[in-house]
Amino acid sequence: MEYKSYPETQEIELQLNGNPEKITISPWTTLLDALREHLKLTGTKKGCDHGQCGACTVLVDGKAINSCLSLAVMQQGKEITTIEGLSSGENLHPVQQAFIAHDAFQCGYCTPGQICATVGLLNMKKGNSSEEIRDLMSGNICRCGAYANIFKVVEEMKQKEVQGTL
Repeated sequence: MEYKSYPETQEIELQLNGNPEKITISPWTTLLDALREHLKLTGTKKGCDHGQCGACTVLVDGKAINSCLSLAVMQQGKEITTIEGLSSGENLHPVQQAFIAHDAFQCGYCTPGQICATVGLLNMKKGNSSEEIRDLMSGNICRCGAYANIFKVVEEMKQKEVQGTL
C-alpha cells in the first residue's frame, strides 16, 4: 500500500478583520490556533477545544462558528471576523457596547465568543423569540452565570434590529 506524503507546512492567506493575512502553518492547524498562535489575536479564547463551550466563536462570512473545530486552510477566501475586528478603532460594535451597558460578563473569558455568537445570530436574522434566542445561544457557556444579562443584550439587539435602529 502506498501512502501519500503531506506537506509539513503551507502558506495560506486569510481575509481577517478586513485585511489579507498570509501565514505559514501545518495543514492540520485549527483556525483557533492560527488566530492565537500565528496571528497573535488572543481575543478568541481556547476553552474546551471540542466545540462544546463556544469560547472560540468567531464569524466566518458573518456566521458564528467554533474556530476550534475548523481547519484554517478551509477558511481561505472567506471573511473571518474576530472580536478584535468588530470594533472600528475606538468605536465599539453596538453589541460590545450593550454587553458593557448590561454588565453581561463577569470574568470575561467567554465574552468574546458570546459577542460573536450574538452578532452571528443578528446576521442570520434569527432569534425571533425567547426560546429561539436561548436555543441559538446555548452553545456558548458562561461559567460565571451571566446568562440573564447576556439574554437581555440579545433581546435588546433584536428589538433594535426590528426597529431599524441597530
